[in-house]
Amino acid sequence: MQDILASSLSKMMSSAASLSNAGWAASSSVLAGLPSVAKAAAAVIGGAVAVGAVPVVLGAVGFTGAGITASSLAAKMMSAAAIANGGGVAAGSLVATLQSVGAAGLSLTSKVIVGSAGSALTAYMV
Repeated sequence: MQDILASSLSKMMSSAASLSNAGWAASSSVLAGLPSVAKAAAAVIGGAVAVGAVPVVLGAVGFTGAGITASSLAAKMMSAAAIANGGGVAAGSLVATLQSVGAAGLSLTSKVIVGSAGSALTAYMV
């Protein structure tokens, strides 16, 4: 049994080495066997999707350009923050920041950070 496992492992290692020598990535990922250019393209697309998803997700939660939507998760968050802070939402709090992004969108710096995180996560997953 150990001989079979050792033989199988040896074959896997040699095939991974030959793929690596040919310029192909060898991993158990979704894009295994594709050139690194395809993986880089997937990472870029992941970053763009992350940046594009932020306003959609915030709008769905209730942080919109017109303000916080009534009876939404955002309204519940705002109520809890106001109660915890003695009647008002503190500037710089999570609710205030999310409302700012929901109303005005992401700043350039935030787009870079979110895009980088999306790219890194996508690159890790593929």
